[in-house]
Amino acid sequence: MKDLFEHLLVLRSPGIGPVSYNKLLQKFGDVHAVLESLVPGDDLRDAVMREIDTAARLDIQFIFDDDERYPKKLRDVKNHPPVLTARGNIATLARESVAIVGTRHATGAGMEFVADIARCFAEHNISVVSGMAIGTDYAAHMGALRADGNMNTIAVLAGGVDYIWPPENESLYYEILERGVVISDMPVGFVPNGTNFVQRNRIIAGIGEKLILSEADLKSGSMKTANFAISYGRQIYAIPSHPADSRGAGPNSLIRKGVAILCQGAKDFFDDDKIVTDQPKKSESENTVLDKLGTVPLSESVLADVVGKNIMEIKRELVILELQGLIRKTDSGYVRI
Repeated sequence: MKDLFEHLLVLRSPGIGPVSYNKLLQKFGDVHAVLESLVPGDDLRDAVMREIDTAARLDIQFIFDDDERYPKKLRDVKNHPPVLTARGNIATLARESVAIVGTRHATGAGMEFVADIARCFAEHNISVVSGMAIGTDYAAHMGALRADGNMNTIAVLAGGVDYIWPPENESLYYEILERGVVISDMPVGFVPNGTNFVQRNRIIAGIGEKLILSEADLKSGSMKTANFAISYGRQIYAIPSHPADSRGAGPNSLIRKGVAILCQGAKDFFDDDKIVTDQPKKSESENTVLDKLGTVPLSESVLADVVGKNIMEIKRELVILELQGLIRKTDSGYVRI
């Protein structure tokens, strides 16, 4: 406990990042000497103590880079985070993994394509790493969760591991906690800003042994993630899109430059009977939800009342229908495509 407290005091000190943290340890020899030089104030000490207490209450673990549970591929990355916080099934981090990223504004077809690939990786005991954003990330996580097992996916957050962002993905967050793991390099309770998402992208690229890029604009965060993966020497795959769609500019450019391998589906990675490309059959309840939707948006709560189910059941069925490209989410609710 004391050792954890002292290391976190250094890491949570203003201006201290992975580079300066390691330099300080090398210069002074151990964390005690580093703290004597920094002289952290009572406010910081109290904040770190609160973080440790909150982590204990929420079953969040601190994983330092000398811990065997720390992701091996990420440890090899220069200036990797000295410590990660993790919530869920920590053993997921030990599995072989693939990063899948793309735009938040993904098409229904693009999301279903990604979900199929993600499911296939999970069925082959390979964890899917993504950033829990809406769109492509959502499809990657949900696709992995379609497979059996409880070490299917890793969500890397830009904020604290207990801070659910975006809020629309709250149900996904808790599903991942049950059948995967959520990690972050930010303090517990931290609310992210723009720069934190870049660091999150570095971690996604670092953990994955290969990266698959779906729909993405040229200047998107997903392209930054792909570029990080390229710099780490990872094998890159890109799913092509129509040239007239700006979301195709990112993956198409990497394919054209010869940086990425053309990805045409799960058969690019596996060749066995676990690969199923047919659309999953809709249950009777999903058909009921679909029948109630039209061109006028309906919210989850309204659908729950109309169909006679609870919100969590409705959310689950809407996810499946959205991944199948049958419905679309708008600001006002869901509409049938």
